[in-house]
Amino acid sequence: MSRKATLPASYNRPASDLEAMPADRSPRTDDEIIAAAMTDPDNPPMSRTQLARMKRVPRTKTLRRALGLTQEDFSQRYGIPLGTLRDWEQERTEPDGAARTYLNVIAAAPELVQDIIAKERARRDAALKDLDAPR
Repeated sequence: MSRKATLPASYNRPASDLEAMPADRSPRTDDEIIAAAMTDPDNPPMSRTQLARMKRVPRTKTLRRALGLTQEDFSQRYGIPLGTLRDWEQERTEPDGAARTYLNVIAAAPELVQDIIAKERARRDAALKDLDAPR
């Protein structure tokens, strides 16, 4: 048999913090907001040491997810070896300067990069076909 917990009738908790705020309350100043954040027992601000220990999300993974692609699709579409992409995302290695620039270009214009790569692949395939054609 389960018992349903009930609150005493005298317990009138507002449905939200906004209901608890006086109607004539003007917006808080920046100083008031900072003071409230510093004293919040449920979510105290992080120290510089805690911030330094936080693990950042690799930019490559963020970019790939923003484009809605799997690792395999991103790798194939943009000509990045799958193992390299996984290493970047798992922070085993970091993209070098050229790769970071390439990722920035992909982030700025993903469709344009995809079109350029597709045209280059088609040009390369046509050139290889010409080499294989009997003479």
